[in-house]
Amino acid sequence: MFDLKPPDAADKAALYADLHSAADALTRGESDAIANMANLSALLWQYLPDLNWAGFYRMVEGELVLGPFQGKAACIRIAVGKGVCGTAAAMRETQCVEDVHAFPGHIACDAASRSEVVVPVIHEGRVIAVLDLDSPLPARFDSEDVQGLEKLIAKIAPRLAEAG
Repeated sequence: MFDLKPPDAADKAALYADLHSAADALTRGESDAIANMANLSALLWQYLPDLNWAGFYRMVEGELVLGPFQGKAACIRIAVGKGVCGTAAAMRETQCVEDVHAFPGHIACDAASRSEVVVPVIHEGRVIAVLDLDSPLPARFDSEDVQGLEKLIAKIAPRLAEAG
């Protein structure tokens, strides 16, 4: 059992440093990708304020398929290149969207979402998943969030890959 208490969200450097340590502790030694995605979704939900969705879409046979998450029910399948998640997977680059309603082809799983950040999870040169965070606040995510999330994903990507 873990009793994790995030630091003050106003100090993003401290928040992400603590988040990285907690994520490392939760996933170290665990080889099950789904279990690690589930714990990371819960951890991000607990640590990051003003989210209405936090989770993963896994790359399965060339399309993104819903993985572990926190929040309302979501779209199950997303084509690579479609929406914010599909664009992140296709471009292999983080997408930080201040206003999802202005993003061409945005897929609205939750009408309350106003901003979104999606980080591709790349392992051994392949996109294996994307981390998707949504917020009901416009412009919720900034460069500090992008940097903190990219570093987190880079460190734990091997723990999110299917074994075998």
